[in-house]
Amino acid sequence: MSSDDDAGYVHRPSGEPPSSGDGEREFDWRGWTLVATVIFAFIVAPGALLLLPAAQSFVQSLGLTLRDAYLVLPLLPAFLLGSVAVWSAMRARSGGA
Repeated sequence: MSSDDDAGYVHRPSGEPPSSGDGEREFDWRGWTLVATVIFAFIVAPGALLLLPAAQSFVQSLGLTLRDAYLVLPLLPAFLLGSVAVWSAMRARSGGA
């Protein structure tokens, strides 16, 4: 049996799965905030860019041209993703649970 065959398998005689050192991690509201941010950035904002020419009257009612809207709309998910990244990095650095 070569080392290529086992693919990282570690035999545990007790039969118990490996335990994590910090206990069970939960997927709480912080995780859902990240999921919502990613969905907004990769689905909602590009969809809005595709529908922007059809909503030209709405864009003009905001006092923007289509060129302005095409420049501003991608900034929303960029700022949102950046702020969530800083928030999660600060939370991880402080050891928050």
